[in-house]
Amino acid sequence: MTPTEDSTGGADGAVMDLTGKLLIAMPGMGDARFEHSVIYICAHSPEGAMGLIINKPSPDIAMRDLLEQLELGVAPGLPQMPVHFGGPVEHARGFVLHSPDFTSAAHSLRVDARFRMTGTLDILEAMGQGNGPERAILALGYAGWGEGQLESEIAQNAWLTCDASPELVFGAADEGKWEAALGTLGVSALSLSSEAGHA
Repeated sequence: MTPTEDSTGGADGAVMDLTGKLLIAMPGMGDARFEHSVIYICAHSPEGAMGLIINKPSPDIAMRDLLEQLELGVAPGLPQMPVHFGGPVEHARGFVLHSPDFTSAAHSLRVDARFRMTGTLDILEAMGQGNGPERAILALGYAGWGEGQLESEIAQNAWLTCDASPELVFGAADEGKWEAALGTLGVSALSLSSEAGHA
């Protein structure tokens, strides 16, 4: 049994709900934007899915730069924080995946008891003043799938799925998240790469 077979809900995948789970990109999936990606799924329904890549920091911009571009205040001594490539859709739009200790006055999506996702400016204002959530990932853009698209990609072994934990999502170093996510399934990155090479 592969790690995804028990999550499909049957051959047609009709009851699959990966909200709050992680997608782990399989080697050789063919899309460089998603190579070695770990994606946190914020919402998944029969109409489609939306998630944020949580392990690809942008080399070109950090949070302080983004706040200044948006003309939002930046508290003195505010620690620098990476801005992640969240995905190829709406890449000029910001999203924050964060711990539940912050709720936007405008709107925060409660994914589950441990995770919220907010895409409004008030969370960036709060983070700029040091009043944001205790744990957060700031991303530009998101990954999106239409009706049945994600289920089809999983059926084609483009992705593995695993449970998300705050320790892995917020605590692990970005460069180690892909292997750490595989490790939760008992899968070795080395064995996975060699299998992909012989496919």
